[in-house]
Amino acid sequence: MSTETTAPAVQKKRILSCIQPSGIPTLGNYLGALKNWKKLADTFDGTFAVADLHAITVRQDPATFRKQINQVLALLLAIGLDPDESTIFIQSHVPAHAQLAWILNCYTQFGEMSRMTQFKDKSAAHADNVNVGLFAYPVLMAADILLYQADLVPVGADQKQHLEIARDIANRFNTIYSPTFTIPEPYIGKQGARVMSLQAPNKKMSKSDPNPKGYISVFDEPNVIVKKIKSAVTDCDGKVFYGEGKDGINNLMGIYSCCTGLDYDRIAHDFDGKGYGEFKAAVADAVVEELRPVRERFAQYIADKGYLEEVAAKGAARAARVADRTLMKVMKKVGFVLPK
Repeated sequence: MSTETTAPAVQKKRILSCIQPSGIPTLGNYLGALKNWKKLADTFDGTFAVADLHAITVRQDPATFRKQINQVLALLLAIGLDPDESTIFIQSHVPAHAQLAWILNCYTQFGEMSRMTQFKDKSAAHADNVNVGLFAYPVLMAADILLYQADLVPVGADQKQHLEIARDIANRFNTIYSPTFTIPEPYIGKQGARVMSLQAPNKKMSKSDPNPKGYISVFDEPNVIVKKIKSAVTDCDGKVFYGEGKDGINNLMGIYSCCTGLDYDRIAHDFDGKGYGEFKAAVADAVVEELRPVRERFAQYIADKGYLEEVAAKGAARAARVADRTLMKVMKKVGFVLPK
Protein backbone atom coordinates (compact mmCIF):
# COMPACT_ATOMS: atom_id res chain seq x y z
CA MET A 1 0.00 0.00 0.00
CA SER A 2 1.39 3.41 -0.96
CA THR A 3 2.10 5.80 1.90
CA GLU A 4 2.36 8.85 -0.33
CA THR A 5 0.13 11.76 0.59
CA THR A 6 -0.91 14.68 -1.52
CA ALA A 7 -0.06 18.06 -0.06
CA PRO A 8 -3.13 20.26 0.40
CA ALA A 9 -3.52 23.00 -2.17
CA VAL A 10 -2.31 26.35 -0.96
CA GLN A 11 -5.24 28.76 -0.86
CA LYS A 12 -4.53 31.92 -2.77
CA LYS A 13 -4.95 35.24 -1.07
CA ARG A 14 -7.95 37.20 -2.30
CA ILE A 15 -7.37 40.53 -4.00
CA LEU A 16 -10.11 43.00 -4.89
CA SER A 17 -10.12 45.86 -7.40
CA CYS A 18 -12.99 48.00 -8.65
CA ILE A 19 -13.27 50.52 -11.47
CA GLN A 20 -15.92 53.17 -11.93
CA PRO A 21 -17.82 53.40 -15.24
CA SER A 22 -17.70 57.18 -15.14
CA GLY A 23 -16.06 57.54 -18.54
CA ILE A 24 -13.67 55.78 -20.87
CA PRO A 25 -10.44 54.90 -19.02
CA THR A 26 -7.29 56.72 -20.05
CA LEU A 27 -3.84 55.47 -20.91
CA GLY A 28 -2.96 56.47 -17.34
CA ASN A 29 -5.66 54.20 -15.91
CA TYR A 30 -4.44 51.37 -18.13
CA LEU A 31 -0.69 51.65 -17.47
CA GLY A 32 -1.11 52.55 -13.80
CA ALA A 33 -3.58 49.81 -12.88
CA LEU A 34 -5.51 47.83 -15.50
CA LYS A 35 -2.45 46.43 -17.26
CA ASN A 36 -1.40 44.76 -14.01
CA TRP A 37 -4.81 43.24 -13.21
CA LYS A 38 -4.23 40.22 -15.44
CA LYS A 39 -1.00 39.47 -13.56
CA LEU A 40 -2.82 39.89 -10.26
CA ALA A 41 -5.52 37.48 -11.41
CA ASP A 42 -2.87 34.89 -12.26
CA THR A 43 -1.28 35.21 -8.81
CA PHE A 44 -4.24 35.76 -6.50
CA ASP A 45 -7.90 34.85 -6.13
CA GLY A 46 -9.11 37.86 -8.09
CA THR A 47 -12.38 39.72 -7.55
CA PHE A 48 -13.00 42.57 -9.99
CA ALA A 49 -16.05 44.83 -10.06
CA VAL A 50 -17.55 47.56 -12.21
CA ALA A 51 -18.28 50.04 -9.40
CA ASP A 52 -21.46 51.58 -10.78
CA LEU A 53 -22.90 52.45 -7.35
CA HIS A 54 -19.91 54.67 -6.70
CA ALA A 55 -20.36 56.51 -9.98
CA ILE A 56 -23.73 58.07 -9.15
CA THR A 57 -22.33 60.50 -6.57
CA VAL A 58 -22.07 62.63 -9.73
CA ARG A 59 -25.14 63.01 -11.93
CA GLN A 60 -25.13 60.56 -14.82
CA ASP A 61 -27.08 60.58 -18.06
CA PRO A 62 -28.99 57.23 -17.87
CA ALA A 63 -28.38 56.10 -21.47
CA THR A 64 -24.71 57.08 -21.38
CA PHE A 65 -24.30 55.48 -17.95
CA ARG A 66 -25.68 52.11 -19.14
CA LYS A 67 -23.37 52.24 -22.15
CA GLN A 68 -20.33 52.99 -20.00
CA ILE A 69 -21.11 50.14 -17.58
CA ASN A 70 -21.12 47.67 -20.47
CA GLN A 71 -17.98 49.25 -21.92
CA VAL A 72 -16.05 48.82 -18.69
CA LEU A 73 -17.27 45.23 -18.33
CA ALA A 74 -16.07 44.51 -21.88
CA LEU A 75 -12.78 46.25 -21.11
CA LEU A 76 -12.14 43.97 -18.11
CA LEU A 77 -12.43 41.04 -20.49
CA ALA A 78 -10.33 42.79 -23.14
CA ILE A 79 -7.37 43.22 -20.77
CA GLY A 80 -7.31 39.44 -20.37
CA LEU A 81 -9.36 38.69 -17.26
CA ASP A 82 -10.99 35.26 -17.48
CA PRO A 83 -14.54 35.07 -16.02
CA ASP A 84 -14.01 31.36 -15.35
CA GLU A 85 -10.92 32.04 -13.26
CA SER A 86 -11.78 35.37 -11.61
CA THR A 87 -14.97 36.86 -10.21
CA ILE A 88 -16.01 39.66 -12.59
CA PHE A 89 -19.27 41.43 -11.88
CA ILE A 90 -21.28 44.65 -11.80
CA GLN A 91 -21.46 46.05 -8.27
CA SER A 92 -25.17 46.94 -8.28
CA HIS A 93 -26.06 43.35 -9.28
CA VAL A 94 -25.05 42.26 -5.76
CA PRO A 95 -27.43 43.99 -3.30
CA ALA A 96 -25.25 43.05 -0.33
CA HIS A 97 -22.96 45.99 -1.16
CA ALA A 98 -25.64 48.54 -0.37
CA GLN A 99 -26.95 46.53 2.59
CA LEU A 100 -23.58 46.20 4.29
CA ALA A 101 -22.74 49.83 3.53
CA TRP A 102 -25.79 50.95 5.52
CA ILE A 103 -24.85 48.78 8.48
CA LEU A 104 -21.25 50.01 8.39
CA ASN A 105 -22.48 53.61 8.22
CA CYS A 106 -23.76 53.02 11.75
CA TYR A 107 -20.28 51.92 12.87
CA THR A 108 -18.48 54.89 11.32
CA GLN A 109 -18.07 58.25 13.02
CA PHE A 110 -19.09 61.51 11.37
CA GLY A 111 -15.73 63.02 12.24
CA GLU A 112 -13.90 60.22 10.42
CA MET A 113 -15.78 60.93 7.20
CA SER A 114 -15.30 64.69 7.59
CA ARG A 115 -11.54 64.21 7.45
CA MET A 116 -11.58 62.43 4.09
CA THR A 117 -9.54 64.61 1.73
CA GLN A 118 -11.24 63.25 -1.40
CA PHE A 119 -14.63 64.40 -0.08
CA LYS A 120 -13.24 67.90 0.32
CA ASP A 121 -11.75 67.87 -3.19
CA LYS A 122 -14.87 66.50 -4.87
CA SER A 123 -17.15 68.83 -2.92
CA ALA A 124 -15.18 71.75 -4.30
CA ALA A 125 -15.36 70.34 -7.82
CA HIS A 126 -19.11 69.64 -7.62
CA ALA A 127 -20.30 72.43 -5.33
CA ASP A 128 -23.83 72.24 -6.78
CA ASN A 129 -24.24 68.58 -5.76
CA VAL A 130 -22.57 67.87 -2.41
CA ASN A 131 -24.73 64.86 -1.59
CA VAL A 132 -24.71 62.38 1.29
CA GLY A 133 -23.51 59.63 -1.05
CA LEU A 134 -20.38 61.62 -1.79
CA PHE A 135 -19.80 62.01 1.95
CA ALA A 136 -20.39 58.30 2.71
CA TYR A 137 -18.49 57.05 -0.37
CA PRO A 138 -15.62 55.55 1.71
CA VAL A 139 -18.08 53.42 3.72
CA LEU A 140 -19.45 51.87 0.52
CA MET A 141 -15.86 51.23 -0.52
CA ALA A 142 -15.25 49.56 2.85
CA ALA A 143 -18.30 47.36 2.26
CA ASP A 144 -16.94 46.39 -1.17
CA ILE A 145 -13.70 45.22 0.40
CA LEU A 146 -15.01 43.63 3.59
CA LEU A 147 -17.85 41.69 1.92
CA TYR A 148 -15.33 39.52 0.10
CA GLN A 149 -12.94 39.15 3.02
CA ALA A 150 -10.26 40.60 0.77
CA ASP A 151 -6.71 40.08 1.98
CA LEU A 152 -5.22 42.63 -0.38
CA VAL A 153 -6.38 45.79 -2.12
CA PRO A 154 -4.24 47.58 -4.74
CA VAL A 155 -4.25 51.26 -3.82
CA GLY A 156 -2.93 54.43 -5.34
CA ALA A 157 -1.94 57.52 -3.39
CA ASP A 158 -5.49 58.94 -3.65
CA GLN A 159 -7.07 55.79 -2.17
CA LYS A 160 -4.81 55.09 0.83
CA GLN A 161 -7.04 57.05 3.19
CA HIS A 162 -10.08 55.02 2.09
CA LEU A 163 -8.35 51.71 2.79
CA GLU A 164 -7.29 53.00 6.20
CA ILE A 165 -10.90 53.81 7.11
CA ALA A 166 -11.99 50.35 5.88
CA ARG A 167 -9.43 48.82 8.24
CA ASP A 168 -10.62 51.05 11.10
CA ILE A 169 -14.27 50.07 10.53
CA ALA A 170 -13.39 46.36 10.34
CA ASN A 171 -11.32 46.51 13.52
CA ARG A 172 -14.10 48.39 15.34
CA PHE A 173 -16.74 45.83 14.33
CA ASN A 174 -14.48 42.90 15.17
CA THR A 175 -13.80 44.40 18.62
CA ILE A 176 -17.44 45.13 19.43
CA TYR A 177 -18.60 41.65 18.45
CA SER A 178 -16.00 39.04 17.50
CA PRO A 179 -13.69 38.47 14.54
CA THR A 180 -15.90 38.90 11.49
CA PHE A 181 -13.94 40.72 8.82
CA THR A 182 -10.51 40.05 7.37
CA ILE A 183 -8.39 43.17 7.91
CA PRO A 184 -7.30 44.16 4.38
CA GLU A 185 -3.72 45.05 3.59
CA PRO A 186 -2.61 47.44 0.84
CA TYR A 187 -1.07 45.72 -2.14
CA ILE A 188 1.98 47.53 -3.43
CA GLY A 189 3.05 45.66 -6.51
CA LYS A 190 5.12 46.65 -9.51
CA GLN A 191 3.76 50.08 -10.21
CA GLY A 192 3.00 51.32 -13.67
CA ALA A 193 3.87 54.84 -14.60
CA ARG A 194 2.00 57.67 -12.93
CA VAL A 195 0.95 59.08 -16.26
CA MET A 196 0.56 62.84 -16.40
CA SER A 197 -1.36 65.12 -18.74
CA LEU A 198 0.27 65.52 -22.14
CA GLN A 199 -0.50 69.25 -22.05
CA ALA A 200 0.08 69.96 -18.35
CA PRO A 201 2.66 67.35 -17.24
CA ASN A 202 2.56 68.55 -13.63
CA LYS A 203 -1.02 67.20 -13.38
CA LYS A 204 -2.25 63.62 -13.49
CA MET A 205 -3.78 62.47 -16.78
CA SER A 206 -7.56 62.58 -16.38
CA LYS A 207 -10.55 61.73 -18.56
CA SER A 208 -12.23 64.84 -17.13
CA ASP A 209 -9.51 67.11 -18.54
CA PRO A 210 -11.27 69.88 -20.50
CA ASN A 211 -8.42 69.75 -23.02
CA PRO A 212 -8.82 66.50 -25.04
CA LYS A 213 -5.17 66.76 -26.11
CA GLY A 214 -4.15 66.22 -22.50
CA TYR A 215 -5.23 62.58 -22.29
CA ILE A 216 -5.28 59.42 -24.38
CA SER A 217 -8.31 57.16 -24.16
CA VAL A 218 -7.73 53.41 -24.37
CA PHE A 219 -10.17 53.46 -27.28
CA ASP A 220 -8.51 56.28 -29.25
CA GLU A 221 -7.73 55.43 -32.86
CA PRO A 222 -4.02 55.12 -33.73
CA ASN A 223 -3.97 58.36 -35.73
CA VAL A 224 -5.49 60.22 -32.77
CA ILE A 225 -2.87 58.78 -30.42
CA VAL A 226 -0.07 59.85 -32.75
CA LYS A 227 -1.40 63.41 -33.01
CA LYS A 228 -1.82 63.78 -29.25
CA ILE A 229 1.69 62.54 -28.46
CA LYS A 230 3.26 64.67 -31.19
CA SER A 231 1.60 67.72 -29.61
CA ALA A 232 2.71 66.80 -26.07
CA VAL A 233 4.39 69.59 -24.10
CA THR A 234 8.15 69.11 -23.66
CA ASP A 235 10.94 71.68 -23.15
CA CYS A 236 13.61 73.54 -25.08
CA ASP A 237 16.52 71.32 -24.04
CA GLY A 238 16.19 68.89 -26.94
CA LYS A 239 17.82 65.99 -25.06
CA VAL A 240 16.02 62.83 -24.01
CA PHE A 241 16.90 62.07 -20.39
CA TYR A 242 15.04 61.92 -17.07
CA GLY A 243 15.72 64.94 -14.94
CA GLU A 244 14.51 67.88 -12.91
CA GLY A 245 12.57 70.49 -14.83
CA LYS A 246 11.81 68.06 -17.66
CA ASP A 247 8.26 67.10 -16.65
CA GLY A 248 7.04 66.60 -20.22
CA ILE A 249 9.93 64.37 -21.28
CA ASN A 250 9.87 62.54 -17.94
CA ASN A 251 6.20 61.74 -18.57
CA LEU A 252 6.83 60.47 -22.10
CA MET A 253 9.77 58.39 -20.87
CA GLY A 254 7.53 56.82 -18.21
CA ILE A 255 4.92 55.95 -20.83
CA TYR A 256 7.55 54.53 -23.19
CA SER A 257 9.14 52.52 -20.38
CA CYS A 258 5.80 50.93 -19.44
CA CYS A 259 5.03 50.02 -23.04
CA THR A 260 8.47 48.65 -23.95
CA GLY A 261 9.94 47.43 -20.64
CA LEU A 262 13.06 49.57 -21.17
CA ASP A 263 14.49 51.48 -18.22
CA TYR A 264 15.24 55.21 -18.32
CA ASP A 265 18.99 54.78 -18.80
CA ARG A 266 18.43 52.56 -21.82
CA ILE A 267 15.89 54.99 -23.28
CA ALA A 268 18.27 57.92 -22.83
CA HIS A 269 21.04 55.88 -24.49
CA ASP A 270 18.87 54.83 -27.43
CA PHE A 271 17.80 58.41 -28.16
CA ASP A 272 21.11 60.10 -27.46
CA GLY A 273 21.68 62.69 -30.15
CA LYS A 274 18.17 62.33 -31.53
CA GLY A 275 15.52 65.02 -31.36
CA TYR A 276 12.20 65.11 -29.56
CA GLY A 277 10.35 64.54 -32.82
CA GLU A 278 11.92 61.12 -33.28
CA PHE A 279 11.36 60.25 -29.62
CA LYS A 280 7.69 61.27 -29.73
CA ALA A 281 7.19 59.15 -32.85
CA ALA A 282 8.66 56.14 -31.03
CA VAL A 283 6.46 56.76 -27.98
CA ALA A 284 3.37 57.03 -30.20
CA ASP A 285 4.21 53.75 -31.98
CA ALA A 286 4.75 52.01 -28.64
CA VAL A 287 1.41 53.23 -27.24
CA VAL A 288 -0.47 52.26 -30.41
CA GLU A 289 0.95 48.73 -30.28
CA GLU A 290 0.34 48.45 -26.53
CA LEU A 291 -3.33 49.32 -26.89
CA ARG A 292 -3.98 47.57 -30.22
CA PRO A 293 -4.82 44.08 -28.84
CA VAL A 294 -6.96 45.61 -26.08
CA ARG A 295 -8.93 47.67 -28.62
CA GLU A 296 -9.38 44.67 -30.91
CA ARG A 297 -10.62 42.37 -28.15
CA PHE A 298 -12.85 45.12 -26.78
CA ALA A 299 -14.52 45.51 -30.17
CA GLN A 300 -15.36 41.80 -30.15
CA TYR A 301 -16.77 41.77 -26.62
CA ILE A 302 -18.81 44.99 -26.83
CA ALA A 303 -20.49 43.67 -30.00
CA ASP A 304 -21.67 40.52 -28.21
CA LYS A 305 -24.37 41.79 -25.84
CA GLY A 306 -25.54 38.27 -25.00
CA TYR A 307 -22.09 37.22 -23.84
CA LEU A 308 -21.68 40.33 -21.69
CA GLU A 309 -25.03 39.62 -20.03
CA GLU A 310 -23.92 36.03 -19.40
CA VAL A 311 -20.62 37.16 -17.85
CA ALA A 312 -22.42 39.70 -15.66
CA ALA A 313 -25.00 37.16 -14.46
CA LYS A 314 -22.47 34.44 -13.69
CA GLY A 315 -20.13 36.92 -12.02
CA ALA A 316 -22.90 38.36 -9.84
CA ALA A 317 -24.02 34.88 -8.74
CA ARG A 318 -20.45 33.93 -7.90
CA ALA A 319 -19.86 37.20 -6.03
CA ALA A 320 -23.15 36.93 -4.14
CA ARG A 321 -22.25 33.52 -2.73
CA VAL A 322 -19.33 35.11 -0.89
CA ALA A 323 -20.97 38.48 -0.18
CA ASP A 324 -24.23 37.08 1.20
CA ARG A 325 -22.35 34.75 3.53
CA THR A 326 -20.50 37.72 5.02
CA LEU A 327 -23.65 39.84 5.20
CA MET A 328 -25.63 37.16 7.05
CA LYS A 329 -22.79 36.74 9.53
CA VAL A 330 -22.78 40.51 10.18
CA MET A 331 -26.56 40.73 10.50
CA LYS A 332 -26.65 37.83 12.95
CA LYS A 333 -24.01 39.43 15.16
CA VAL A 334 -25.79 42.78 15.17
CA GLY A 335 -29.04 41.07 16.19
CA PHE A 336 -31.23 41.17 13.09
CA VAL A 337 -33.86 38.48 12.57
CA LEU A 338 -32.48 36.63 9.55
CA PRO A 339 -34.71 35.61 6.65
CA LYS A 340 -35.50 31.90 6.45
